[in-house]
Amino acid sequence: MAMDPNLLALTSARNIGALATIKNDGRPQLSTVNFTLDPATTTARTSVIDGRATVQNLRRDPRASIFVGSPDGWTYAVLEGTVELSPVALVSDDQTVEELVEVFRAIRGEDHPDWADYRAAMVADRRLVARLRVECMYGLDRPQYASTA
Repeated sequence: MAMDPNLLALTSARNIGALATIKNDGRPQLSTVNFTLDPATTTARTSVIDGRATVQNLRRDPRASIFVGSPDGWTYAVLEGTVELSPVALVSDDQTVEELVEVFRAIRGEDHPDWADYRAAMVADRRLVARLRVECMYGLDRPQYASTA
């Protein structure tokens, strides 16, 4: 899928967005998330917790979107696609925890000060990785209503 370079620049420069999943009644359920987007694979990844509404919604209906806004609010991008969930983290060195380490590094751009503590927390929280395969990207890449004052 070809991505708009301006929208790609926005999503690459930001790592906080709103993840929208679909509730039982069809209304959206929104959660603020840290995410990372790999433009080469057009996949956005975020860490989620087993048993929470977001995961329950995604298990029932894997369609989701991530909304990303610019700091001034005039530019935005939406990543739409289907989510694949990793297994739940069960031990500190399983594949899910290894991927959660990758996601942390990609989002933060640095190492965690205590990886043993981080890994234990991922298992204790019953974390997993939500991988959104981007099928559509849209947004507004130029402010139309910017103040000229």
